[in-house]
Amino acid sequence: MTERNMAFFMKGKAKPIEETEEVVSIRHLDDQGKPIPFVFRPISSERFEELRKECTKRIPGKKGQPATEEFDAHRFGIRTGIESTVYPNFKDADLLKSFGVADPVEVVPKILETAGELNAWIAVVQRINQFDDDFEELLEDAKN
Repeated sequence: MTERNMAFFMKGKAKPIEETEEVVSIRHLDDQGKPIPFVFRPISSERFEELRKECTKRIPGKKGQPATEEFDAHRFGIRTGIESTVYPNFKDADLLKSFGVADPVEVVPKILETAGELNAWIAVVQRINQFDDDFEELLEDAKN
């Protein structure tokens, strides 16, 4: 067993986070007719938490009732994917304009039109972020 040395966990000791390329769609082709790989990078735990908070709305209580929170699991899943996708940049202003939308969440299903493409993209996002558990469980955990 490795000695329990805290030096292994000090800042700068972890292996750098790397980008990975994956083909998620065979419909988006380069000039030679080959599928264009998407580039992914895991998001930080800190950014994951920020996204969770961004996708949670506080709903004021009525007539003396306590406020409640509403978690938008769909938006959270897509936002996690957008943040994990380096290329294509779903936040690119020209890309959004070409589809007539302002919100990157709206452009993802327009680019990944088939259920299979969207599912392949989600699967890569889960894998590169080391979501070994069922994504539904992770969404449930993020609510809490």
